[in-house]
Amino acid sequence: MEGLGERSLVELMAVLSSSLDLNEVQTRFYEHLSRPLGADHAALCVSKPGRAQDYDWMVAQIPQAFFAHYSELAGEDFVLRSVVRHRNMVLRDSEMVSRTELKRSPLYAHCRNLGMPMEYVMAVLLDQGLDWHGGLTLYRDSQRHPFTDDERIFLQRLTPMLASTLRNCRLLGKVAQSGQLLEALCRQNDFELVVLNPPSTEVMRTSRATELLERWFLRLECSHSGLPIALLGQLGQLVATGGPVVFGQDTLVREKGTRRLVTTFVPLPPQDGKQLWALVLQESSIIPEKWRKQLTEREVEAVEAVMQGWDNQTISSELQCALDTVKVHLRHSYSKLGVGSRAKLISAASELNGEIHRLGVGG
Repeated sequence: MEGLGERSLVELMAVLSSSLDLNEVQTRFYEHLSRPLGADHAALCVSKPGRAQDYDWMVAQIPQAFFAHYSELAGEDFVLRSVVRHRNMVLRDSEMVSRTELKRSPLYAHCRNLGMPMEYVMAVLLDQGLDWHGGLTLYRDSQRHPFTDDERIFLQRLTPMLASTLRNCRLLGKVAQSGQLLEALCRQNDFELVVLNPPSTEVMRTSRATELLERWFLRLECSHSGLPIALLGQLGQLVATGGPVVFGQDTLVREKGTRRLVTTFVPLPPQDGKQLWALVLQESSIIPEKWRKQLTEREVEAVEAVMQGWDNQTISSELQCALDTVKVHLRHSYSKLGVGSRAKLISAASELNGEIHRLGVGG
């Protein structure tokens, strides 16, 4: 694997942990990636699954015209179709379609019309079970050789950290850009935060973090510092290994009935020589994936609110819609899901999630 050694891998991992500004990380990442994995064009994107119009592209050396009509091509994009079926796995074009199918595809014709002759592709869908995912695609033209198996393995080794970096930048990037990361994080209302100097020295926490931790962890489950032993243990492993090596290693999920607490471990940019970590605590209701496929986006929001114990007036205020609209959303949802009341909705969700857990099925 000439040019694909451990040194290149370490350099790229250092780039991925250097900032929470996604554009900055993407630019530096591609500069370093282009040496071991030569590519003529590359693109990193963040998108809503199944909604081609909601793509947010971070582009490296691709004509902007490529994206002007992408939503029309998305249904014919053999790259997207392939990686969606094999999430978090790096694929080469030879593992997606035959050469004949590639050259007949609308995507191939579109690229050639733009002066971007796409002959070889390597791509991966970065999916961590959130309401958005990311994708990295590398293109080579006819003057180069196909991507090799060694190159695929090299990118696969980078994939867990790339996925985590994408998530962390998406989660914390906007406040990081303000230059006052910790103060800005305190004002966020969709998650709570504990910042630690490993192994267990607490730097700060947001106002509701204590309440959240006490609700989810018994005193017997906490260390003398008052922090849950499970969280400190997970953090210790990440610090020792230099970051996640498999998907999900930098998150810890705890479930109770129809509620879920997800703790995400995020390395912060070094400050004064210290490598601090943020423990991002997010509490939510558990909507079975089967239900999400049956409901519209607004119906999912209404059902999630019901599972949090909100009444219709509160839902109306939070979703910024009329009270009658909330009632319509819930009536349609109950009908689609075959339940007749709030209580039956929550009971059905709990039973379905329990069945999924027993079977060991994700989502």
